[in-house]
Parts: sequence; structure tokens; C-alpha cells
Amino acid sequence: MIIEIGHFALILALLVAVAQTVVPAWGAHVRDARLMAFGESAAIAQVALILVSFLALTHAYVTSDFSVANVAANSHSTKPLIYRISGVWGNHEGSMLLWVLILAVFGAFVALFGNNLPATLKANVLSVQSSIALAFLLFILLTSNPFERLDPAPFDGNGLNPILQDPALAFHPPFLYMGYVGFSMAFSFAIAALIEGRTDAAWARWVRPWTLLAWMCLTIGIAMGSWWAYYELGWGGWWFWDPVENASFMPWLAGTALLHSAIVMEKREALKVWTILLAILTFSLSLMGTFLVRSGVLSSVHSFAVDPERGVFVLAIMLLFTGGGLALFAYRARELQQGGIFSPISREGALVLNNVLLTIACVTVLVGTLYPLALEAINGAKISVGPPYFNMTFVPLMIPLLLALPLGPLLAWKRADIAAAMERLIAAVLIAAVVLVVSFAIAWRGPWLAPFCIAIGAWVMFGALSETAFRIKLGKVPLSESMRRLVNLPRASIGTMLAHFGVGMMVIGIVGTSAYKSEEILLMRPGESKEIAGYTLTFRGGAPSNGPNYTETIGVFDVTRDGAPVTRLEPSKRLYNAPPQPTSEAGIYAAWSGDLYAVLGDQQPDGAFAVRLYFHPMVRWIWFGALVMFFGGAVSLSDRRLRVGAPQRAPRGPVSVPAE
Repeated sequence: MIIEIGHFALILALLVAVAQTVVPAWGAHVRDARLMAFGESAAIAQVALILVSFLALTHAYVTSDFSVANVAANSHSTKPLIYRISGVWGNHEGSMLLWVLILAVFGAFVALFGNNLPATLKANVLSVQSSIALAFLLFILLTSNPFERLDPAPFDGNGLNPILQDPALAFHPPFLYMGYVGFSMAFSFAIAALIEGRTDAAWARWVRPWTLLAWMCLTIGIAMGSWWAYYELGWGGWWFWDPVENASFMPWLAGTALLHSAIVMEKREALKVWTILLAILTFSLSLMGTFLVRSGVLSSVHSFAVDPERGVFVLAIMLLFTGGGLALFAYRARELQQGGIFSPISREGALVLNNVLLTIACVTVLVGTLYPLALEAINGAKISVGPPYFNMTFVPLMIPLLLALPLGPLLAWKRADIAAAMERLIAAVLIAAVVLVVSFAIAWRGPWLAPFCIAIGAWVMFGALSETAFRIKLGKVPLSESMRRLVNLPRASIGTMLAHFGVGMMVIGIVGTSAYKSEEILLMRPGESKEIAGYTLTFRGGAPSNGPNYTETIGVFDVTRDGAPVTRLEPSKRLYNAPPQPTSEAGIYAAWSGDLYAVLGDQQPDGAFAVRLYFHPMVRWIWFGALVMFFGGAVSLSDRRLRVGAPQRAPRGPVSVPAE
């Protein structure tokens, strides 16, 4: 009965989405306040109905209701509870239901907290947002129904893919979808603005919080996926330029450009055309990622194995919203005036440079991702575009971006003095120079470019701190006065500093682990030792063990350094019961200097085990940097200017004239 309620609620949500798409948009057109207000009630009703549907499917997973085809295909009675819950979105149908739930939640937030928006803009935003939900609700009900029944029901389910049975994968998809779907709000605001013909500083301020929230969620979602791939897949890497990894990275690049472009539009009413276009393209890239994952055109550990017919449906949705949005943009483009004029050497100029480089970088990733697919579709040839292409095209674009990053916040609006800005960064220059010399001293045998890139990371980190130090006049006024100024700084300024600092941390982590990692692949017998990066690992043998839904062989490695005990690593080789699939669980010793990483392979006939040992210097800086970026976004989002939106002029009341 609960399953039928969930299915019926989904159908009702579709009907509500139809009404929410049509009624408030017509109300905005005819300026009818009651019809426009209907969109708010419909948005709340829609999210409530989809939530009922999602909870019904979750109940089926928790109770192991194998009469539901989706549960039977993706769950098993022996799975731990957390993986039964995460199994709801660990498959195509359930993940699409979560996708549309998040979409509806964003629409409901606008309905509940968008009281400062003009009535017509709010009605059009809710209408556009609901049209996206309508398209995906149709997709779910017609091609991907999660509530289909089985008769007779099997005794047990097939189980969830073992590599998805991991805590990081319980949280990675929801954050990723919040990023993907969050950019739909920027798209809805852009389309609503084009419908009304209104794009100004107030619009930029309204759209910034939604863009920032989506960017934060996508940042942490990508970082979680990278962390999961690092320790769960047992390959010793953190990023492979996999097409599905790229599918989430491209909206992040475009969203970062959109975020900075909206700042210029808010402050100077400039870059209107670029901001609107980026809002459309960022969400279009999110839709493209959805298509790549669910169309069957890619074979990836990240993708859902679905039939191409579903991919055609998603492709049609992508073409409808992307094509429709770009057509409306072209129709209104002549009405979008650029606003204030500025010098190339200015904060606006720095943000334009930032956006140009990010956009070109996004295009290079797009070409590298789609070119093999296009070539295969044209002549059947199969090629692979891997890390060498991306390293040769993407990295050179990032170096000038990183070099310019600390300068931007120190430049004045409209026209600036670059020499004065560099004077404020002299401390960052000196620290970066020291880091360069120390890096060369430590790794004097090469690679030669790595110390320069690490110095660039330090330049970004301490450049961000220098900007804040300049604002609070650190060292020029008493410390108590500097602390008072720090407390009174706009939170958006502090958040920007933290986000840029996190970028610098990531750069150092990426360069350190890519340039200086150590790797050993060998056969080891019990009692044998191997040295790597100053550590000595002694293999004590493998021992069988049982988990809740798997059996495993655990390898034991005693780790010493200069004869002193450090830790014990216990990597394992698992075999899950349902489905019967082997996985590798890495043994990792984490430290700020780097990770010691051990992977246990198959046992050989002579009793030896295949073993892979890695040392990844400073790899933790990558994920800590992403966390700092996320936290910086959260601090910025707490800024009152972003929470209350654009200021409104108080209505002028009647003027009282004193009696004489």
C-alpha cells in the first residue's frame, strides 16, 4: 500500500508541476496577483508530494520489500542499514527521484524565502523551475518508474554494487545533485529575467546566493567523489579525467565563472550578457552530465548502466532547455546593455580575465570529453583522450589564472594601480620565493617545474591572507583595532579569502602528490620487507575474515621508520555475497607530509601476494583545500547582504504638514 501511495504521489506531483508551470507565468503576463501567488502554494505542494514518494521508496529499501523491482535489483537483506538507505539513490530510478526532489526543494525555498523578489519575477522563476521538474517527472514516470512491482516477488535481492557500499558514496551523490540542480535556480532566474527584460544589479544580487549554494555543494560533492575513488578503488590515484568526472567538473568551472561574473554585475552593472549566458550554459552542462551518466554512451565506474532510449529522453530535455534558453537569450541580447565602462587594469578587468580563462578551460575539458564520443558515432573509431591531453591543455590555462588570483581583490573598481596592489602583496611574494627555494632544496633532482607550481600555490594562499591583512590594517594599527576591523569585515570578504586560500592548498596538494609520489608493485611473502619513502613495511601474511555481507582476506603490514614502529596497515581483498564481486580496500596511513598507501592483490600459487605500495606526498591538502573552499562559501552565504537580497526602497507615506 505504501508503494502505491508513493506512486500516486508522484503522479499528483506531475499534475501540480503542470499547473505551476502554466498558472504563475500567465499571472505574471496579465499582472494578476492571485495567479502569481498560486505558484508559491504549488511549489510547496509539489515538494511535499515528491517527498512522500521518496520516503515511500526509502521505506521499501529499509524493509527489504523485494516485490518492488527497483529494490530487488539494487538491495539485499544482508546489507547494513546505511547502505540500504543509500541504495535508494545508488541506482538510476532512485537517483532520478532524489534529483527531482532536490529540484522541487529549491523551488519551494524560493516560494518560502523569496519575499523580497518582485512578484512577477518570482512567479516566472517558479514557473521555469517547475517546467524543469515537469520534464523530469515525465521522464521518471514514462521510462524510469521506481515503483514497478514484481509478481511473484523474489526471496532476496541482487544487492548493490559493492564499490558503492561505502560511507562516502552515501553522501557524495546528494551533494553532487544539489550542485547540479542548484544551478537550475540560476537558469530559472536568467530565463525569468529574459522574459521580463529586466537584468540589473538587483537581479545579480538575487541570483548570487543560489549560485553560491550550488557551487558549494558541487565543490564538496566532487571532493567526496575524489576521496572515495582514492581509497575505495585501490588504484592509488585521486583523479583520472574520467568522462563522468569531467561531467561534474565542467559545471563547476562554468559555475565559478558565473559566480564571479555576478559579482561584477552586482557592483557595476557590467557583464550582463556574459552573466546571463553563463547562467544558461552552466545548467546546460549539468544536464549534459546527466545525459552522459544515464544514456549508456559511456562505460565508467561512475555511470549508470541504462538503455539508450532513456538517454534519448534526457537528450531531448537537454536540447529543449538549452536550445530554448539560448533562443530566448538571442532574442533579448540586443536589449542587454553592458553597463559601466572600466579599465583593463581594474577589479572588473581581473574578474573578466578570470572568467575568460575558466571558460576556455571548460571548453578544453568539453572537447576532450566529447571528441571520442563524436568520433565513435561518426566512423566507429574508438580512441581514448586521457591525462596527457588534459595536462597539456588545462594546466597552462590555470597557471596565469592562479598568478592573477591574489591581485584581483586588491584592485580598485573601474580603474586601479597594479603597482600599488603588488606592494600590498610583497609579503606573499617573499613567502612564495622562500617556498620555491625550499622546494628546490628538498627535491633538487626534479621534476624542475614542480617547485615553481608549489610556490604558486603558496602565492595564492598568502596572497589571500595579505588582502585581508590590508583590509584590517594589520601592523599599521594596534592589534585590538585590527581584530575589531576583522570582526566587522563583510562575511563575503572573509569567505572569498578562505575560498582562495583553499584553492592554494589544493594546488600544493595536487602538485606535491603528482610530482613526488613513489610507487612499488611487487610480490611479497610473509616475513619479507620493502622500503618506500623512508618507511619500511614488513608483510606478516594474510588472514581470512567475514563481514556482514562479504568475506575477505586481510593483509597485515607492520610499518617502521628508522627502526621505530609507526603503524600497522591492514588492506584487504573482499568478495561480496550479492552480487558476487571482488573489491580492494586500501590500507592508508595518513599524515600531513603524505599518505602511505598499501593495496593487497591476489595470492599466488607459491603463497606470495601481489602488493602495490604508494607514497603520496601532501595528498591530504587536496581535500582539506576543498573543505576550506566549501567553508569559505558558507561564510559568504551567511553575509547579510546575500541573505536579504537587494535592498528595497521604503514606500513614501503621506507628508504631514504641521499646523501653524
